[in-house]
Amino acid sequence: MLYYYSMKPIYKRTKILATIGPASDSEEMIEKLIEGGINGARLNFSHGSYEEHGAKIAKIREISARLGKQVAILQDLQGPKIRLGDLVDNRFEVAEGDEIVLDYAIEQHDGSANLPVQYNLAEKVKVGEPVFIFDGKVKTEVVEIPSSTAIKLKVLNKGTLASRKGLNLPDTDFGGDVITEKDKRDMEFGATQDIDYVAMSFVQTAEDIEAVRQILLSLGSEAQIIAKIETKKAVSDEELEKIVIAADGVMIARGDMAYEVAPEAVPIVQRKTIALCRKHGKISIVATQTMGSMVDNPQPSRAEVSDVANAVIQGSDVVMLSDESATGKYPYETVRAMRSVIRYTQEHAAVAPIDDIVERGENEALNAISLAAVELAEQIDADAIVVETKSGQTAATVAANRPSLPIVSVTSSTRVAQQLGLNYGTRSFVRPDGEFAGYELAKDLKADGFFGDKENVIVVIVSGRQPGLVGGTDTIRVRVI
Repeated sequence: MLYYYSMKPIYKRTKILATIGPASDSEEMIEKLIEGGINGARLNFSHGSYEEHGAKIAKIREISARLGKQVAILQDLQGPKIRLGDLVDNRFEVAEGDEIVLDYAIEQHDGSANLPVQYNLAEKVKVGEPVFIFDGKVKTEVVEIPSSTAIKLKVLNKGTLASRKGLNLPDTDFGGDVITEKDKRDMEFGATQDIDYVAMSFVQTAEDIEAVRQILLSLGSEAQIIAKIETKKAVSDEELEKIVIAADGVMIARGDMAYEVAPEAVPIVQRKTIALCRKHGKISIVATQTMGSMVDNPQPSRAEVSDVANAVIQGSDVVMLSDESATGKYPYETVRAMRSVIRYTQEHAAVAPIDDIVERGENEALNAISLAAVELAEQIDADAIVVETKSGQTAATVAANRPSLPIVSVTSSTRVAQQLGLNYGTRSFVRPDGEFAGYELAKDLKADGFFGDKENVIVVIVSGRQPGLVGGTDTIRVRVI
């Protein structure tokens, strides 16, 4: 029995990526989340053991196979997340005007203003640069570098520091030092597991993406790379589009971005990044507090509903849940609420054009064929666009044009089918390569009720004359089933 979603207008085109954590890693809850509407599972490698992550992966794959739904698994690397060490009583009070020292050489805090830190900032920072501590709750400024392992900070506001809380240094140049030894170990583990995507934290340049790609290739991993956009350098006009082109997708990591760049910049960066991803056929993921109040409440706030709806209208491929599904009280209810917002929005509002944000890319053959297929399908009121794809590129390029009807992809690769789980509007199926793979799948879907009880189903099939050949897409056909 083939798994399918209902017909328009409740067919969900913007996908949901949910973080799996203590609140959601049971078999029962994972099944509820998949049935409730998630298309991808994020594993946060800032927390948890390899044994725990391996168990989650096994459960996700077993349940998704049983339900007949492709679910992408994303490994989110910690990156150079700089944190305080352990503090006496897990807290330290500061007042405006205080001076504190962060020292990489300190192994154990003695209760004084000399605090341990898990990174040697003395090698990177300069006097006058800002340092935000504990999600920006405490603002400080570097006033001295007293030793090769320590920096002295002046506190700019009253607050409380806590053990292992993160630091943000928006003006500090880390000189490409963004792949940590932990990240390398985590990628080695991920290469032995069924991982579809690797998310790289604190990306600054396209070269950072290429460095990760070389590591994955050396490990024999087929995972694609998601660049997390959260640093001042990454969002600059010089780097952002280069990063989008180098990566396979982009996560707009709005939490750290608010401190690394500026809170008021986040909506503008989000809009531009989504547009660039659409231009280049790359996945866009809107992340951080999309429904943050549902960590503790069974209903989202009106602002959160507007936030998710705005991401849908802007044409984001994916909206992501973090604490809401990982540690919150209502993971299933949050997924259902997000799905309802997505469906209602796409039924009542069109996806915004991108021509006023970025220039369209060159009209290469695949781009032209994909756009023509979408326009043809819309004009003839087709029931679906069926894409035969080997690498997933054709399906992604069709999706980049944001059609309002289902994209059904057929591929011989299980890995590609799973990765397509995060592509806008796409439902993927695994079938052997063949001249009529798309047509045969469409017939099976019709027989299984994917198109309702329609007597005649119209599909636009995008394919190549040499089935299974990467980059061989050159044909558009209209078929009535």
